Amino acid sequence: MEKLQKKYGFWTATAMVVGIVIGSGVFFKADDVLKAAGGDLPTALTAWLIGGAIMVVTAYVFSKIATRIERVNGVVDYFEEAYGRKAGYMVAWFLTFIYYPTLVAVLAWVSANYTAGLIGLKDSVWVISFIYMTGFFLLNYYSPVLAGKWQVASTVIKLIPLALVAVVGGIAGLSSGQTMQNFMDAAKVVSGSGGGLAVATLSTAFAYEGWIIATVINAELKDAKRTLPKALVVGTIAVMTFYMVYYMGISGVLTNDQVLAEGDAAPVRVIEMIFGSVGGTLLTVFVIISCLGTLNGLIMGSARGMFSIASRNMGPRPDIFRQINPSTNSTAHSAIVGYFLSAFWLMVWYGNFHGWWGQFMDISELPIAFLYVIYISIYIWVMRTFDDLGALSRFACPVMAGAGSIYIIWGAVHKDMFAHFLIIFLLILAAGVALMNSSRR
Repeated sequence: MEKLQKKYGFWTATAMVVGIVIGSGVFFKADDVLKAAGGDLPTALTAWLIGGAIMVVTAYVFSKIATRIERVNGVVDYFEEAYGRKAGYMVAWFLTFIYYPTLVAVLAWVSANYTAGLIGLKDSVWVISFIYMTGFFLLNYYSPVLAGKWQVASTVIKLIPLALVAVVGGIAGLSSGQTMQNFMDAAKVVSGSGGGLAVATLSTAFAYEGWIIATVINAELKDAKRTLPKALVVGTIAVMTFYMVYYMGISGVLTNDQVLAEGDAAPVRVIEMIFGSVGGTLLTVFVIISCLGTLNGLIMGSARGMFSIASRNMGPRPDIFRQINPSTNSTAHSAIVGYFLSAFWLMVWYGNFHGWWGQFMDISELPIAFLYVIYISIYIWVMRTFDDLGALSRFACPVMAGAGSIYIIWGAVHKDMFAHFLIIFLLILAAGVALMNSSRR
C-alpha cells in the first residue's frame, strides 16, 4: 500500500486550525448569537468568550494526546487507542458520514450566499453552492499539495476583513459611544429570552468548530508529534482573540437592532458605512475567500474519511478505499465518497429552506454537539491513563473541557428537530455497525 508523504509543516497545520475555524461562522453566526442572547450584547459576548475558552482548553488537552499518537486521522486514532479498534471505527464512521459532509454542505452554501449577493444572482445560490463544493473536491482529488497551499494563502487573506471590522469598528465605536450604548441597551426586536446563554454558546460552537480537522493530516505532517500540538494551541488562541475584537468592532458601528436586521451582511454593512460601497464590495470579496478557505479545509478532512476507515482494514471494501493515487498522493476513492455524502447533506440543507421537514434541522450545529460527546469520552481516558502529566494537564483541563462540552450538548438538546437528528444519527451508526466487518465476509 502506498503511504502518504510528509508534505506539510507547522504553518500549514496552523493555517488549517485558523483557516477552518475562521471562515464563515464568525460572519453568519454573529446575528444568531445575539438573537439567542435575547438581543443583549454582554450576554452575547459572554457566549463568545465561553465558546472560545472551551475551544482553547479542548485543544490543549488534545495537544497532550497528539504528542503521543501519530497515525492517520487524529481524533479517530485517539479514540481507538482509548477504547479499542471497533470504537475508533465508529468515530471514523460518524466523522465520514455525518460530521465532515454536513459542514462541507453548509460552508458551500454560505460561500455561495455571499457570492450571489456580490454578483446579484440571489436565485442561483444553490447552483453556486454545488459548483464550489465540486470545484474544491476536484482540487483535493487532483492536487492535495496545491490545496494545502490554498489553505495557507486563504488564511492570510481572511484575516483582512476581520482586522478591518475590528480596528475600524472598534475605533469608531469608542469615539462615538456606540459600543457603550450597545452594552446598555438590548435589541428591541427580539421577543422572549431568545434561547439564553446555552443556546447562544451553541451558536458560537459552529463559529469555533473545525480545529480538530487539522488532526486528519497527522500522518502527512513533518515531525507531527511536535508540529501538531503547537499548531492546535497557537491556532485556537489566535482564533478566540480575533473573534472577540471583531465582534466588538461590529458593535462599534451598528446598534444591536441593526445587527439583527442586517443578519449575515453585518460586517459588510460596517465597512460600507465607513468607506462606502466600494469598501463594502471589497470586503465581500475577502469574506468569500475566507469562506472558501474554510470549505477547502473541511474538504481536506472529508476526502480522507473513508481512507481512515479502510486503513484499519474495516468497513466496506478497504482494499479500494485505502488506495492512494501514486501520481497525486491523494486519497482518491475516499474523496469520491466524501463528495457524494456532502451532496446528500447539501440536499438536506436545501430542504430546510423549502419547507421539506416542517421545521429547521440545523446541520450546522447539531453534528458538533455529538462530536462533543466523543470528546468527553477522550477526557475520561486522559484522566485515567496519563499518569505522567501534572494535575493541571491530567485533571483540571479535561474537567473544564468536559464541563464546556456538556454545556454545548445541553444547548443542542433545546434546538428544533434534535430528536429527529438523533434518530438519523443512530440509523447511520447502525449502518456502520452492520458494515464494520463486511470486508471479511
